[in-house]
Amino acid sequence: MSAPGNSAKGAKLFKTRCEQCHTVEAGGANKTGPSLHGLFGRKSGQVEGYAYTDANKQKGVEWNEQTLFEYLENPKKYIPGTKMAFGGLKKAGDRNDLITYLKESTA
Repeated sequence: MSAPGNSAKGAKLFKTRCEQCHTVEAGGANKTGPSLHGLFGRKSGQVEGYAYTDANKQKGVEWNEQTLFEYLENPKKYIPGTKMAFGGLKKAGDRNDLITYLKESTA
């Protein structure tokens, strides 16, 4: 990840690309995807009550700005076997914006 992104733009990206499957707030429910509250510093496949693929559980990556930057470009390439249907964000600026928003909203 290069420069911090624009949180307002990241919020819009989250609303249009992520919110149908994920929540960010404390106590947020797991949906099609796991709750993202407490994402930073957590290892992949660790949200209680969410049925992850073995691929996701075994990846063992710790989520931070760099790992999310790589993951969000192409989730299926980063974790082969993931059930996340999201195709990724190809533009680095979009990923930076989304990560900045997630860092603020999931803490």
